[in-house]
Amino acid sequence: MDEKLLKKLANYRVLYAEDDDGVRENVHELLSLLFKEVTLASDGEEAYELFLQSKPDLVITDIKMPRLSGIELAKKIRSHDDEAQIIIITAYTEVDFMLDAIELSLLRYIVKPITESKLFEALEKFLQFKEKTNLKELAQDWYYDNLQKVVIHESDIYELTKKESKFIELLLSKDSIITYEEIEQKLWDSEYMSLNALRLMIKNLRKKLPEDTLKNIQGIGYKL
Repeated sequence: MDEKLLKKLANYRVLYAEDDDGVRENVHELLSLLFKEVTLASDGEEAYELFLQSKPDLVITDIKMPRLSGIELAKKIRSHDDEAQIIIITAYTEVDFMLDAIELSLLRYIVKPITESKLFEALEKFLQFKEKTNLKELAQDWYYDNLQKVVIHESDIYELTKKESKFIELLLSKDSIITYEEIEQKLWDSEYMSLNALRLMIKNLRKKLPEDTLKNIQGIGYKL
């Protein structure tokens, strides 16, 4: 896995469920080098409770565990969360398991033994999914990444200030004009927003966006 992908993984939190102490510690050692936060569970019931508490970005679970199997865990998660990304580790390739995997919309299943190459392949798929959901199109070949808080155009990446990223997200959240009052309320909080401060932010932001993307509606506000 290349350095760019490793850097992206460092933004996410993972829950790992495995009842075998030795396997759990070995995989935990690797995951802790990759993810921002790793939560461990030794059985399915504990994993479900920890999922509700920590809301991880990714769940990796063994299929055969006490109290609640990996499939049962996935079903409980899916009963109220369609977006959770789940990878199941299994020794099985039977038809019944495959049908369960399809029904549960698993991100991936890894057939034992677990190897770094199998795990990295599954994690790359996780990143591909997250990038699709994180990227918002601003114009042809121009995207806003709401996780990294950057604008991306082909190989160019434009870093945004906190106010600039909030402004982009505000524009994307509404398919209409964002008024000056909304901008002051959302970006400046309780501070006073001077017109000069707003104009300076807009001037700097326009340098990071495609031409004519950001339009000023005279006396009202802005829109994409």
